[in-house]
Amino acid sequence: MGKKRPQTKAGKPQAQLNEGEIPVVGAREPCPCGSGRRYKACHGRAAAHAVTELVQRPFEGLPGECDWVALRELVPAATAPLHLKGGLPEGVPSVTLATVLPMAWPALRRDDGSVLLALQNDTSSGDLSRDLADTLQRALTAQPGTPVGAQRVPADGPRLQDLLDADAGFEPVVHSGFEFWVPDSEQSASPDVAASLERANAAAIPTVKLSGVDAAYWCETPEKNHLRWVMPHPEEQLLDALARLHAAGTSSLGEGTRLVGSFRAHGLMVPVWDLPTGMGAKECEQPAAEFAERLAGALAVDAPLTAEERRARGGLTNRQVTLS
Repeated sequence: MGKKRPQTKAGKPQAQLNEGEIPVVGAREPCPCGSGRRYKACHGRAAAHAVTELVQRPFEGLPGECDWVALRELVPAATAPLHLKGGLPEGVPSVTLATVLPMAWPALRRDDGSVLLALQNDTSSGDLSRDLADTLQRALTAQPGTPVGAQRVPADGPRLQDLLDADAGFEPVVHSGFEFWVPDSEQSASPDVAASLERANAAAIPTVKLSGVDAAYWCETPEKNHLRWVMPHPEEQLLDALARLHAAGTSSLGEGTRLVGSFRAHGLMVPVWDLPTGMGAKECEQPAAEFAERLAGALAVDAPLTAEERRARGGLTNRQVTLS
């Protein structure tokens, strides 16, 4: 027989704390509310649920949501300046989002006080926006010249949407490598950073952001090139539109190209095209702009799909891969 849980004595006074006043303690420690139970079985239960509950679209409401998704899942080396509500704190000349940082640091406060925030790290909760906001806040007050480590994020902490200026733009810059880790103003990288830089550069896939359409990224692989395009439209509506174009034979980007499927990442769809090895990013610009016009027309159609379009939709759905 299992042991009975000790009962709190009736005469023992219990701490009268409001929900918002109960501090976070270790999971196996007594709950500060005075119930006599461990924190994880008392007030920690709701907090744990809030932390682990998955937020499907963590970047929704941020300027450039599609580019945030691309930098998180598709682009090896890129940076983007971030703009804080109310401006930058004293002693912080700039805040920059980076795809990754040396040794997988979540963030780095440089010697000059500027902050780099990494996007592609593992996170502790189901809300990527809250995890990144917590890291950013700690980086803003870290000692210059120090990296910022990971930690458990409070369930009621702020999100990026609370910290970033929603009226500012989001302009990613894609790099050919990770030399932005070591700016010219710093003399040299440490041996660990230099080794991490060498490994990262060797693994980076050449990637270019198209200039004529939003959130479309060309990349080069040994066998063929690809265009991966993060789109903001609702998934069901976008699948219908792509199916209409596919059934009509107008879903490609020109001769030798093919719409092969899509990723699903952070609540958005990312259609993917196979491209010939000789088709570079510049050669994609005009076909992508023309496809954007055809897609806009297909999105505006609300008639039921034909039998051929339904078959095309089924094929596209079967070739979806969920990244997150």
